[in-house]
Amino acid sequence: MRRITRKKALTLVRELDAFPKVPESYVESSASGGTVSLIAFTLMAVLTFLEFLVYRNTWMRYEYEVDKDFSSKLKINVDITVAMRCQYIGADVLDLAETMVASDGLIYEPCVLFVSSFRTLLHIQERLRVEHSLQDVLFKSAIKAPPPVQTRSDNNLPSPNACRIHGHLYVNKVAGNFHITVGKSIPHPRGHAHLAALVSHDTYNFSHRIDHLSFGEAVPGIISTLDGTEKISSDSNHMFQYFITIVPTMLNTYQVSADTHQYSVTERERVINHAAGSHGVSGIFMKYDISSLMIKVTEQHMPLWKFLIRLCGIIGGIFSTTGIFKNMFSIELFIRFNLKLRVILNN
Repeated sequence: MRRITRKKALTLVRELDAFPKVPESYVESSASGGTVSLIAFTLMAVLTFLEFLVYRNTWMRYEYEVDKDFSSKLKINVDITVAMRCQYIGADVLDLAETMVASDGLIYEPCVLFVSSFRTLLHIQERLRVEHSLQDVLFKSAIKAPPPVQTRSDNNLPSPNACRIHGHLYVNKVAGNFHITVGKSIPHPRGHAHLAALVSHDTYNFSHRIDHLSFGEAVPGIISTLDGTEKISSDSNHMFQYFITIVPTMLNTYQVSADTHQYSVTERERVINHAAGSHGVSGIFMKYDISSLMIKVTEQHMPLWKFLIRLCGIIGGIFSTTGIFKNMFSIELFIRFNLKLRVILNN
């Protein structure tokens, strides 16, 4: 009874076979069929290789959400060289709440101001403004920004005529104003003030080079917008203004995973001339504001199951197409053979 049941089951399974095999005696190979098969296998190999390259490639996904972190401190990394002596200038931060941030983390280092060569860095930044997809390449490769230009120490160099201000500050995550102006800063009940009365106007020169300016932790793959910026003052009473919008960024790639900040900037400069109605204070002013939106940048790639499905589609599609082509070619040959046979019989 068990054997009969097995035979019936096997018979039922055979009847359900959707892919019946053709006996080899009914199969005839031809040169045209071999040519089509060779072309099909070559096309399969090429498309499979290209599909594998697509599978290995990654892309960046950008998501936006509200930044809910208001209690943490914001780190400002500064490296600026100003064409004035260190005893004549002072740098500090005044935030929106009129809170003066101590500049203890900044170092004043006398140096000689050279016009440095930042052509490569400036060219990259220029292309980033046009080709936004280049930023994805920087994120993936985790390219580090070039190190700041160090002060040259040579006995043959002239005496220091500039001041390099570098270091970092921790400020509240509110809008503020980081500035470098004449005189050292002192606390004041209504904010703060700079002791500029004892500095002669003839010594004013706010030509400067921004070697580095960033917010948050240093992360490979992010080149700060103002890095390499050089400004030459045409007048002693000159005001340079940078209006900065800071965007919190959460970066998660296969190379780096960190929380940092990016920023955009609008520049403005003018000569202070009270007689002509151009009022203000000479110096370098960086007014920053923090965006309420946070950007999440995540590196992604095609999942394995999707790659296998696409691969099956390629192979199955080529097999079906070549099978149809071979059948059409065989039918065409059969029709031609019948036509020739009819002509011979009629003659």
